[in-house]
Amino acid sequence: MKVQKAQFLKSAVSLDACPPTHLPEFAFIGRSNVGKSSLVNFLCQQDGLARVSKTPGRTREINFFQLDERWCLVDLPGYGYAKVSKTQRDQFNEFVSEYLLNRENLLGTFVLVDSRHSPQKLDLQFVEWLIGAGLPFALIFTKTDKSKARVVKKNIDLFLEAMKSFSDGAPVVFESSVQTRSGQKEILAFINKALSRATL
Repeated sequence: MKVQKAQFLKSAVSLDACPPTHLPEFAFIGRSNVGKSSLVNFLCQQDGLARVSKTPGRTREINFFQLDERWCLVDLPGYGYAKVSKTQRDQFNEFVSEYLLNRENLLGTFVLVDSRHSPQKLDLQFVEWLIGAGLPFALIFTKTDKSKARVVKKNIDLFLEAMKSFSDGAPVVFESSVQTRSGQKEILAFINKALSRATL
């Protein structure tokens, strides 16, 4: 699958403010500075669609993008950003939780994990929450060009090993690098397959 047309729909700060749409949605989320906005632009093949910032945590709203009038890519606020108050962080987390739990046309969530690092507590906690809530998800290990292949593999293996303490099976895993343009085809093929099976 190749994206032909991508357009920004709306930003929302509450579940009620999310745009009404019959289209299936896929959400993207991860720790701040994981490269989420860059990946969104890469998948949509449109530079500048999602705002890329050098300051972690700039995405504090849920941003909706419509692709090919067939599905919506949903850019969720990153978790773990340091430059906001605990009250703001709690509000963001509550909003994201409400969206993930209650958005009827959400087909799945992609959790972005920085492949340069060993398993991080925040990532594992969020994945454990998704599993506990019974929400389908896949993992995307980003920035794979920043480390040697053996380091990337080691960190992925360590993450999946850590998941065994709260998960009965391993999730679908993708590796991606915006710089080397890897992972796009595989992620979009996964989404296309899910769309073909969807009955909303």
